[in-house]
Amino acid sequence: MELMRGVLVSRFGGPEVLRLAEVERPAPISTEVLVRVVAAGINPVDCKTRRGEGVARWTGRPPFIPGWDVCGVVDVMGYGVTRFKVGDMVFGMPRFPRLAGGYAEFVAAPSLQFARVPEGTSPIEAAALPLAALTAWQCLVHAAQVGEGQTVLVHGAGGGVGHLAVQIANARGARVVSTTGRDDRAALDMRDVDVALDLVGGQDTGALITTVREAGFLLAVAGGATEGVKAEAMARGVRVEEPLVEPDGHALDEIAKLVRSGVLKVTVGETFPLELAASAHERLERGGVRGKLVLEVGHD
Repeated sequence: MELMRGVLVSRFGGPEVLRLAEVERPAPISTEVLVRVVAAGINPVDCKTRRGEGVARWTGRPPFIPGWDVCGVVDVMGYGVTRFKVGDMVFGMPRFPRLAGGYAEFVAAPSLQFARVPEGTSPIEAAALPLAALTAWQCLVHAAQVGEGQTVLVHGAGGGVGHLAVQIANARGARVVSTTGRDDRAALDMRDVDVALDLVGGQDTGALITTVREAGFLLAVAGGATEGVKAEAMARGVRVEEPLVEPDGHALDEIAKLVRSGVLKVTVGETFPLELAASAHERLERGGVRGKLVLEVGHD
């Protein structure tokens, strides 16, 4: 049995339940690749899952390795894989909302859930992209089909998803109005926006309904929408969607094109070594992080 280092959620709880351990290295089956992880992105859903919330109902009981965002090198290819070759640097958000085991030295997952890292992008930057960029892409491009001349309100634009959503909307020719978070509410007095992307949640979700034109979109990402919010939206003719991000290597290809062209740039706030994953979770839960936090796992 081959071993690797990985960070385990030893039990549901605070950051202190994260511990570094020697665990069995995964092996890829047909259509999968084994990726030697260089960097792993950290997302709020990681902290929620560590606490037993979020998508913890799909992960099962601890112990398990958390994390989904990874960037690394293709080390082994399972039978039938044609998308990559051994040695390719790839990034992705595999298996979500099932376990991917991103806080570890190796991850095995379907090849179609990864994409090649765009030229000129560091592994740290690439690891910060997948979940946040795919959330923004699937909300704005797939769900709302944002296009030229539309107005998009991004509520919570300072965070991981938000700062990428602003850039993606701009790249599609939209006029973007943004807030930095819960204490920045001036834009919530707007009217007739085409799409409101709620990355804050709480009472702000209901407040955003009044900003959206009839037949426009309210995308309730942070916590979804209550039945009351949905009823009010229906009365106003506003469409409410509650997107949950999905793995999508082909969408990552499109995102990589934007990065390669300089249109999309991810902000990395801080990096931490793998063994300090608990400190990284503490930092994220304190709030005030600009962009993304990333774990440095290995060497490219």
